[in-house]
Amino acid sequence: MNRELLAGMAGRRIAVIGDVMLDRYLIGDIERISPEAPVPVVRVTERRHSPGGAANVAANLAALGAEPLLVGLIGDDPAGRDLRTALAARGIDAGRLTPTPNRPTTTKTRVVARGQQVVRVDEEEIGPVDLPTTTALIRAIETAVAGAAAVVLEDYDKGSLNQATIPAALVAARARGIPIVVDPKFAHFFTYIGATLFKPNRRELAAALGPGRDPDDSSELRSLLERLQAEHLLVTLGADGMRLLSRSGADHRIAGQAREVFDVSGAGDTVTAWVAAALAGGATALDAAMLANAAAAIEVGKRGVATVTPAEVLALLEGGGNERAETGAAGRRGISLSARFPGD
Repeated sequence: MNRELLAGMAGRRIAVIGDVMLDRYLIGDIERISPEAPVPVVRVTERRHSPGGAANVAANLAALGAEPLLVGLIGDDPAGRDLRTALAARGIDAGRLTPTPNRPTTTKTRVVARGQQVVRVDEEEIGPVDLPTTTALIRAIETAVAGAAAVVLEDYDKGSLNQATIPAALVAARARGIPIVVDPKFAHFFTYIGATLFKPNRRELAAALGPGRDPDDSSELRSLLERLQAEHLLVTLGADGMRLLSRSGADHRIAGQAREVFDVSGAGDTVTAWVAAALAGGATALDAAMLANAAAAIEVGKRGVATVTPAEVLALLEGGGNERAETGAAGRRGISLSARFPGD
């Protein structure tokens, strides 16, 4: 079953719409404290850059054998050129990215010394996107969705997804009857109505629910599911795995599988990519979530923002055996994908 699911994901065209970024890494060693301030001096010995945000979702899709159709904003600047180069190296077409001469490419620079992140520097513009740029984004969205088997909306509150582009993407996807996977942030949390699978992390969920509301309470989650009119709510819980609730009434807890956590950067993007590709390939939401859970366990064991291959996931799944646990309101399930449950 695992091999069949993975084979069904290969070659699927997935529209990835959202906030693209460039992840830069300055890697070196600490030898002394600065005489100018009580901060370490990092002597940089290596520089790397890779796709981040929605571009990292696209990179994960490419790594698992799908074809990402990436849509978002990109600056006309050195960071934008580096991002295009990084995408090209992964076989990803950057032709659907909308250039924005008045906005920089969102860039996250991480300084890493002795295997530990010392500081992160963000360069970005999060103000409203002008009308001509929004119009160009909508055209790119409609073109990408027209050729896709699923749609990902990857929101980092940087402007690509807004009150105009979100409805345009949802309408286009619904017209085609294809799965819609939403990775939300707070600003537009309740704008995404009617998704196939809505995927917040626990912190985002708690912020959306507001003070005094329990993000672990089943009735709260059921109420949210109905308000969003989503088919499935997948809450990522870090080391504790995931929780998947469906409008059918199903409620599954999926145990975390990470054996060693090196760096959690990009794990959420990995989950989003694997869920979307699996749904596009015909998997149930539960099987899609379990594949994504395995992929995330592998990703957090790698340095920096990284991708995961089908071979790596297959090795983890097949190495985990077929042990199962009860599912339900308080149940957990392991990594076998061979069973089906009522309502899946």
